[in-house]
Amino acid sequence: MSTPYPFTAVVGQTDLRLALLLNAVSPAVGGVLVRGEKGTAKSTAVRALSALLPQVDVVPGCRFSCAPAAPDPACPDGPHEPGTGTARPARMVELPVGASEDRLVGALDIERALAEGVKAFEPGLLADAHRGILYVDEVNLLHDHLIDLLLDAAAMGASYVEREGVSVRHAARFLLVGTMNPEEGELRPQLLDRFGLTVEVAASREPAQRVEVVRRRLAYEDDPAAFAGRWAGEEQDVRARVVAARALLPEVRLGDASLLRIAATCAGFEVDGMRADIVMARTATALAAWAGRTDVRKEDVRQAALLALPHRRRRNPFDAPGLDEDKLDEILDAFPDEEPENEPDPDPDPEPEGPDDGGPEDGGPDGGGGGIPPQGGPEAPEAPEAPAPQESPETTPEAPDSPAPQPASQDGAAPEQAAVRAAEPFRTKMLSVPGLGEGASGRRSRARTAHGRTTGAQRPRGQLTKLHLAATVQAAAPHQKARGRTGRGLVVRKDDLRQATREGREGNLVLFVVDASGSMAARQRMSAVKGAVLSLLLDAYQRRDKVGLITFRGSAAELALPPTSSVDAAATRLEQLPTGGRTPLAAGLLKAHDVLRIERLRDPSRRPLLVVVTDGRATSAGSTGSAGAGGSAGTAGGDPRALAGRSARLLQAEGVASVVVDCESGPVRLGLAGVLAADLGGPAVTLDGLRADSLAGLVKNVRTASDTPRRAA
Repeated sequence: MSTPYPFTAVVGQTDLRLALLLNAVSPAVGGVLVRGEKGTAKSTAVRALSALLPQVDVVPGCRFSCAPAAPDPACPDGPHEPGTGTARPARMVELPVGASEDRLVGALDIERALAEGVKAFEPGLLADAHRGILYVDEVNLLHDHLIDLLLDAAAMGASYVEREGVSVRHAARFLLVGTMNPEEGELRPQLLDRFGLTVEVAASREPAQRVEVVRRRLAYEDDPAAFAGRWAGEEQDVRARVVAARALLPEVRLGDASLLRIAATCAGFEVDGMRADIVMARTATALAAWAGRTDVRKEDVRQAALLALPHRRRRNPFDAPGLDEDKLDEILDAFPDEEPENEPDPDPDPEPEGPDDGGPEDGGPDGGGGGIPPQGGPEAPEAPEAPAPQESPETTPEAPDSPAPQPASQDGAAPEQAAVRAAEPFRTKMLSVPGLGEGASGRRSRARTAHGRTTGAQRPRGQLTKLHLAATVQAAAPHQKARGRTGRGLVVRKDDLRQATREGREGNLVLFVVDASGSMAARQRMSAVKGAVLSLLLDAYQRRDKVGLITFRGSAAELALPPTSSVDAAATRLEQLPTGGRTPLAAGLLKAHDVLRIERLRDPSRRPLLVVVTDGRATSAGSTGSAGAGGSAGTAGGDPRALAGRSARLLQAEGVASVVVDCESGPVRLGLAGVLAADLGGPAVTLDGLRADSLAGLVKNVRTASDTPRRAA
């Protein structure tokens, strides 16, 4: 077994270490979600935490870690008589992103269950994590059906396995810890709220601290055992402090003033539900116990708010996490302090100095080398709201689509203008890809999935996961006499088992191609266009899609955002999008063709949906080759509109499902977006028609080339 990196040797990351230690003191806090860029010691710190947890007493031979003093009466390995047990270290169980449902919750032997009526159950990871830590690295990439199982187990403290009338239940109470990189996508709100605390981590920009990180890591890799031995004293000190804080926790007093501060803080930041209040109360109590006190103070409530509220006040995935600390202090100062009981205020056990690892004299540039983090810590400030662009005095209410006069470019195209802010997002109609796919689980298009309504049966490919009982009985029935059946039981063999085929929904690759040329540059129109794309991005987040963003203007198209699960990254790029120049529509469509071709090789099962946001004008042939994000390999000649039509029909010929969002406005309309939609073989929808509450209907399915007659060139 490899030697883990010591928890106390982690440099910096004060809030991360504090949040993990508070959960070690009080598992009722509800776990930790660690958000941050790659290479910031997220996984290292989490994996090191298990060494600091006290040992647990378990019933000998019980696969479900029942406590000897109070065994689970429904334990599949039971019943157990109360008595003495054996002590073992607390486990840290890691859930891989690609794990199957049976690996998570356990598996039943269906053949023995049908033939013998025996509940032959193989425990899963939830059973292994009972009374320990369940760690999910890249938790934002976890499949939806596994997230649903985690939510159920975390809410009920138990795991249920149901297979065609045969059920098994066992206790599953664990400390849920997840790490994620927000650039790869956000979490579903339900799972996000299930984490008690959240921490934002980032690599230090201080050269001395970065040097110390490298020095310690190299020393650990050279000799893990020797490195861990040098930190054994600090590890033991923190372990003892965790045990002492756990013992003190029941004596901590949470006064009325602290409760009022907690309630006022949650109300002041408009946090939904009551879970935030409860988590803040438990966190503040754990902070007091960690400091060796039996009374909760204002600074405990403040620190609890900084850890428990940032991820709960987000209204949509585009909101930046964080709290306004000035507002927080204003709320907390509105309540007078309680008179603490007469008791000594113990020294909070300052951080022990770590052994010299060749760095600064105090064992590391973080001020002590990582023994015990203080209660306070820097919190990422709330991202400032971008100022609204100043309206030009020439822009009048009577002519909202008229941009301010600016110098014209040499080629006569509209000049580049600064980015405008997006209008408020709205609920959009559901756009879906026709046919039946087999992509990743999601909520957009019809697909064959592991979950959903049963549509048929087939022989299992590999391990049986979803039994089709009627088909299995039908397959076994003709052979009962030949198999010597004499009793009432059905003689079932492996060849008789049938896997249920199910139909659900899949996530798609939604590729946005946005016209940012001068014809779209009118301030009010571009604001509405950005609001519509932002609404579609929010819809893609809710439906678990991957998204990509291509923009075209001037003489070329640019891949502003390669396909990713991070829709908030796409929203950020959209917000910063400038406009101006000619309209190289063909370049945008050909760039989309290249991107989809590459993505088809990377993920063949994920079907694309192309969303072209334009007024349909084409005034420049543009650069039709691709050489990087915005480069070009050559310039096409000929009529720009004819070239755009040929590019669109190329996408239609390859069966790409498309929809055109028509942004044309004004009393005179050319209808060019409708022509483009016909060339793509898909529908055109106006900005107003994109709203779910419009009179045009509630659902619009995208048609492929086989559903729509091809338009002549």
